[in-house]
Amino acid sequence: MKIFLKALTLVLFSLHCFSQTPPKWLRYPSISPDGKTIVFTYRGDLWKVPAAGGSAVPLTLHEAHDFMPVWSHDSKTIAFASDRFGNFDIFSIPVNGGEAKRLTFHSANEYPYDFTPDDQRIIFGGVRMDIASNRQYPTGSQPELYSVATKGGRVLQLLSTPAEDAKYNRDGSKLVYHDKKGGENPWRKHHTSSITRDIWVYDTKTQKHTKLTAFAGEDRNPIFAEGDKSLYYLSEANGSFNVHKLLLNAPAQPQAVTSFKKHPVRFLSMATDGTLCFSYDGEIYTLNPSLNRGGAGGGVSPQKVNINIAADARANNERVLAVSGGVRDMAISPNGKEVAYIFRGEVFVSSVEGGLTKRITNTPEQERNVSFSPDGKALLYSSERGNSWKIYETRISRKEEPYFYASTILKETAVIANDNENYQPSYSPDGREIAFIENRMTLKVFTPATKQTRTVLTDKELFSMGDNDQYFQWSPDAKWFLFDYSMPGIAPGEIGLIAADGKGKVTNLTESGFQDFRAKWVLGGKAMLWFSNRDGLKSVAQSGGAQADVYAMFFTQESFDKFKLSKEEAALAKEIAEKNAKSDTTKKKEAKKDTTVVIEMEGLELRKAKLTIHSSTLSDALINKDGDMLYYLTRFEKGYNLWSTNLRTKETKQLTTLNANGGGNMVWDKEQKNIFLNADGKIAKIDAASGKQESISIGGEINLDVAAERAFMFEHVWRRTKKTFYTATYHGVNWDSYKPDYESYLPHIGNNFEFAELMSELLGELNVSHSGASYNAPSANGDATASLGIFYDVNYTGNGVRVEEVIKGGPLDKAGLNIRPGTLIEGIDGETLTPDRDLAQYLNRKAGKNVLLTLLEGTARREVVVKPVTTPEENQLLYKRWVLRNQEEVEKLSNGTLGYVHIPGMNDGAYRTTYEEVMGKHVNKKGIVVDTRFNGGGDLVADLAMFLSGKQFMNYTTDKRSNGYEPNFRWTKPSISLANEANYSDGHCYAFMVQEVKLGKLVGQPVPGTCTFAGWEALQDNSLRWGVPPLGVKAMNGTYLENAQTEPDIKVWNDYEVIIKGKDQQLERAVQELMKEVK
Repeated sequence: MKIFLKALTLVLFSLHCFSQTPPKWLRYPSISPDGKTIVFTYRGDLWKVPAAGGSAVPLTLHEAHDFMPVWSHDSKTIAFASDRFGNFDIFSIPVNGGEAKRLTFHSANEYPYDFTPDDQRIIFGGVRMDIASNRQYPTGSQPELYSVATKGGRVLQLLSTPAEDAKYNRDGSKLVYHDKKGGENPWRKHHTSSITRDIWVYDTKTQKHTKLTAFAGEDRNPIFAEGDKSLYYLSEANGSFNVHKLLLNAPAQPQAVTSFKKHPVRFLSMATDGTLCFSYDGEIYTLNPSLNRGGAGGGVSPQKVNINIAADARANNERVLAVSGGVRDMAISPNGKEVAYIFRGEVFVSSVEGGLTKRITNTPEQERNVSFSPDGKALLYSSERGNSWKIYETRISRKEEPYFYASTILKETAVIANDNENYQPSYSPDGREIAFIENRMTLKVFTPATKQTRTVLTDKELFSMGDNDQYFQWSPDAKWFLFDYSMPGIAPGEIGLIAADGKGKVTNLTESGFQDFRAKWVLGGKAMLWFSNRDGLKSVAQSGGAQADVYAMFFTQESFDKFKLSKEEAALAKEIAEKNAKSDTTKKKEAKKDTTVVIEMEGLELRKAKLTIHSSTLSDALINKDGDMLYYLTRFEKGYNLWSTNLRTKETKQLTTLNANGGGNMVWDKEQKNIFLNADGKIAKIDAASGKQESISIGGEINLDVAAERAFMFEHVWRRTKKTFYTATYHGVNWDSYKPDYESYLPHIGNNFEFAELMSELLGELNVSHSGASYNAPSANGDATASLGIFYDVNYTGNGVRVEEVIKGGPLDKAGLNIRPGTLIEGIDGETLTPDRDLAQYLNRKAGKNVLLTLLEGTARREVVVKPVTTPEENQLLYKRWVLRNQEEVEKLSNGTLGYVHIPGMNDGAYRTTYEEVMGKHVNKKGIVVDTRFNGGGDLVADLAMFLSGKQFMNYTTDKRSNGYEPNFRWTKPSISLANEANYSDGHCYAFMVQEVKLGKLVGQPVPGTCTFAGWEALQDNSLRWGVPPLGVKAMNGTYLENAQTEPDIKVWNDYEVIIKGKDQQLERAVQELMKEVK
């Protein structure tokens, strides 16, 4: 009995401790207007708790992610966002519980901000469509403001201006909001640039926007207070996000209300009595500044709301995942009977025949780069355990078990385990040594017998943008390495050769200046195969991509001569060799095959050949042992397929149809009769002679500990950032100090939305572009709203929708339809369009399908059948419309003197369009307006610098007329450039370049300093993606361009009231300035 009582006490104590453990990562708190209750998000659900603290109770319990709660003014209803149908829609729920009601149905994400003063409607932000007159760039980073009735129904647009966290004043005559000028990690901190948010107030009667804040950093989340005479909001003006206050009649003198350090204050809300509510360091606080009689903030401290949460998890932490695809790092055993691979960071081995699978590792950390030992008795791989990459070997313990896939007991041994980052292990062909990468940019060789390690290559020959990104290969005799050679200061890669003993110098085998990569030893070490874009079909832009070919270099003259034999000559040589072998009557015991690699350096550069007859998007290639057949995995139009070329006859054909979405890798079996191919996460065995393929069964399962895996992924992100961030200064941040802070939140993370947000907050501490994390939630059954390709009359409120404009090229812009402005679309597929339903409900899942429209034109009705387009297709139509309007305006304002081109991104497609427009349509113009506003980046700045800076030095002419000039592929006349806050990455590089090389004037708004290289990576849970820059860009004066804002020569702001009515002030000013130069 005493034992039972002790056990019961222990259980009760454990439950009590659980219930009393302070929850962290309490996000999106919102206090009720009556000040009695706080609703917040925790582990993907909404919870409510008394404002004084206590035990929280769940308001929603759903597998979806519910967040961003907003109170009605009567404190009875909560609006929130939830992804229950694949994207975030607006829902409402009674505060005392009940069934949540879906209010919006569009497939774009939509987020609630406030209720109207009468509680009849909810205002929210989303990207549906601007009004027809708005000249704002049509992009997903520029949302609109809408409202929907609390009982549901047609969505009404309030503002076409990007406005977030909007709140009404008491009588609804004004809206206060923070702006959104472009795309950036919303959790970035300490950021001062033109793209940071500012606070605005909008007068709903005069339709005038007034900017209230002038701080160069972040101001956001505003709330009317004190009888609408002041605002509370969040700002980084005093170093970290804190609550600030400003008076509407004196906004230039804001005051800090709180003074938290290190971590940001987030999610400000306020009760009617002035009590503020917000989160800080994963917990919830309240503060009533009106109780302070001595000034803003002084004498009154925020009070932490003590919250207890005692609830079961809504999903199992331990989950069983089927291993049915998504595998990588394929390796084939020497006998060809086993295949090893990585799935979700674990090592597995399957039988080639029979479908048996064995899980080799079982860790929350990830394993990579698995391979078999030359004798097939061991597996070698790297594992990211113990806060660094280490190298392990696993062997079968029982001699009676010859195969890994059927083994019972395995023994794992740490081969290289220290504080360095050690990965990409590779056995030497004789199995005596192991090559590996240390600390990303050092190639070393370890000898297990002596425990000695030698260095072969360093950062003078290797460069890394992330983990596991080096390429090297042992020679068959284990005396040499081929590797991807990165020469300091030179962007294109070459193929390097280095002695494995580490004593020799690197030989640059290719010396092409093109991109040469992934060399393989072939023909028993007598030659190498590699890939190069030297002869490939290239982008028009030199910075763009290029197709590649397969090449071979022969290390001896004898092997080269043999390769050049014709089909007939090769057949004769083979026949003679076979006869000689039969006539040998000595019957000597067959000598051990000589694997010594001979490299005749003299004339080596002449002994090379292109093997493919057509350039393509190559993924991998193999040559058979006779050297007369090439097999390559490539893509021409659709997916990747396996092709073959007879190197004697050049006969080329598609050997096996795969239509793989992504590239893959291939390896031979021992006899080189079969090719094993890993593509699209699957493994196939292909007969090289016939092309017949067999799928390798990769069944099995993995027992996933979600929390442990998440903890590892956090560690990986933090540590890799520490090791690879482009500058050792970390922008002045003590990176080490943030790890324990954010690590403490992990037990309270409920799903990958929250985990991605946590990592974005962590990476946001670095104040750097190209950073953050995202979660791509699977949504096979999610809504997909189709588009009719029209602008709707936003003022029309009756049954049906009224057409304001038919978009050129859209579904309704067809010959014979003759649908004009003013036409009323009464019904879709026989259903009357009524104001009590969201229009998106009639169009979901109808893209590309025949849809019947009932039209009313005056008093006449008719029916037409059309095919709506997808949202991305509509976006392209809107973009083309925007560009055409700008071109027409420039033509009109300049009386035909100037041309106009917009460059949306830095890629070959954009360059081709630019070239076509400038050198085709506008070739006879006297100047060109180059608009790069909202340019999302890429790699094109050098091409544009060359193209737009042409200087004529020669004229092709007769006495009567010219027939061209040099350089005839460059613009040689004046230009002016437009840029704004949303230029990103290479878009900023362009703005910087315009001023650096004095390429005309720059007009618009300051461009944030984001000219930096991205380093994105998918985690082992590949629905998660994250990144920080591993490589920066410096100006010629030696300063980094990251966070170095480029100020325009002529600063022009597009007033919200003006641009929404069809006037682009920045474009007009650019035309005015360039006209001064060309006259």
